[in-house]
Amino acid sequence: MHTIIEKYSATAIEAMIVSSKVISPNVDMPKKYTCDGINVSPALDISFIPQQAVSLAIIMEDPDAPINTWIHWLTWNLPLSHHIPEGIDKGNCGMNDFSKNSYSGPCPMQGRHQYIIKVYALDTLLELPPTARKVDLIKKMAGHILGYGELKTRYSR
Repeated sequence: MHTIIEKYSATAIEAMIVSSKVISPNVDMPKKYTCDGINVSPALDISFIPQQAVSLAIIMEDPDAPINTWIHWLTWNLPLSHHIPEGIDKGNCGMNDFSKNSYSGPCPMQGRHQYIIKVYALDTLLELPPTARKVDLIKKMAGHILGYGELKTRYSR
């Protein structure tokens, strides 16, 4: 289990399965979802969302970035759904590491990078400003995470 989630959760966290018809762990993400394409968020499918969940949150990050883990997407208060559509514009977006309040797809300067799309099921809606960063979202989710799943993919230019 993800240690940061365990740290901030007072209850057992149910495992969710995050998948996509357009991205896969062993294949480069299609250019459409990157800075080399139209840079739109990919569609996601989520199984086993806990019954008590009220909303979803997503964090997409690049742990292979040269300095620190790079945040590409930070969104919360997404309506519960087993399907997150491509280019979703519902919910609230925080500030990613490109200083944008939106999805910013993979754009590695060199080499192949791994990208992790983390999906959280929460028992509440969160109040955060659009200037919120990953650390703010993680703190706000403390004690509210009911489910967690992730999807790993990769990309190189």
